[in-house]
Amino acid sequence: MPFTAILARIKKLILVDESEHYAAIERGFRDGSLHQPVNPMSDAELAKAIAEFTKTQPSAGSIKILGGRFNPKK
Repeated sequence: MPFTAILARIKKLILVDESEHYAAIERGFRDGSLHQPVNPMSDAELAKAIAEFTKTQPSAGSIKILGGRFNPKK
């Protein structure tokens, strides 16, 4: 499935004033620093991950943490 599907779900969770965060997520998928979740995420799980991400400034470090939420190591 193309990453645009998860971006569409994320876009619904990002507020207008958090557009820098959305742009950082989109760049992350395009440049390969973010990968779609291996296991499907519920809307609640995705919303929690995005809410945590938007509490900090978008950066390489915060993208890495978000990627860890998408694909946690077991």
